[in-house]
Amino acid sequence: MNIKSLQLFIHLCDSRSFNKTAHAMHVSPSALSRQIQKLEEEIGQSLLIRDNRSVDLTNAGKKLLPIALSITTDWYGYRSELSEQSKELEGEIHLFCSVTASYSHLPDLLNDFRLTYPQIDLKISTGDPAQAIDIVLEGKADIAISAKPEQLPARLAFETIGNIPLSIIAPTGISSFSQELLKEHPMWETIPFILPEAGTARDRANYWFKKKKIKPNIYAQVSGHEAIVSMVALGCGIGIAPDVVINNSPVKDKIQRLKLESVKPFDLGICCNRSKLNDPLIHALWELAENKFIST
Repeated sequence: MNIKSLQLFIHLCDSRSFNKTAHAMHVSPSALSRQIQKLEEEIGQSLLIRDNRSVDLTNAGKKLLPIALSITTDWYGYRSELSEQSKELEGEIHLFCSVTASYSHLPDLLNDFRLTYPQIDLKISTGDPAQAIDIVLEGKADIAISAKPEQLPARLAFETIGNIPLSIIAPTGISSFSQELLKEHPMWETIPFILPEAGTARDRANYWFKKKKIKPNIYAQVSGHEAIVSMVALGCGIGIAPDVVINNSPVKDKIQRLKLESVKPFDLGICCNRSKLNDPLIHALWELAENKFIST
């Protein structure tokens, strides 16, 4: 039983709506449902009565609510007592992430951190997410937001903060391959692909090609996912890119998602050298991420 799960339960008791609580607490409805299910499994009782329109409390839920309120109140009281100590932490953290992550995930990570540790300066640099792990391991950044690779280096600590689907996208306008895409069985080898140059997203794309037995006609290999969406919008080819990049792209209206067999999603998280977790500044940020984000 964790604080975040209790916070979600308390909010749900007030809103009586999974959609309202999910929106207000910045989690997906499926993640919210899983957290409530975990609570029910731990307690061994159903906490909620669900129907299509509303949520009501069972007797077990009604008994848990004051306990949950007490636990969370005590927790915040404890954090408040430590606030004076936390203000004593001073120094600088160098964080690396992609351009998209800087506004899709970084604000949620850093808003509370800045309030809790106002004396810690944050130096943020952006670039190709495929380089994030190497940048951390080489000591060029203290911490990074990165996709989780299939093989995690032994000296790297990783904490998941989200799950990122990928989509296969094509331009909405006329292109040299528009007619081919309309066929029931397109000749994929004749269609230009725009792919990440390296990293977990490229690994996922390669696996998809292998599974579909496609030898891709690679038009371009791009550093950074944002450029993939732009090149697709220009009609240069079809691409494989993370949904979070597509959804935040200024040219998202000029691309379409193809209804094909899905590409395996990847976990997004923060990472650092394990030895860095002994650094009070890094440990403070890491602990906040563990408490704030729910693995989906």
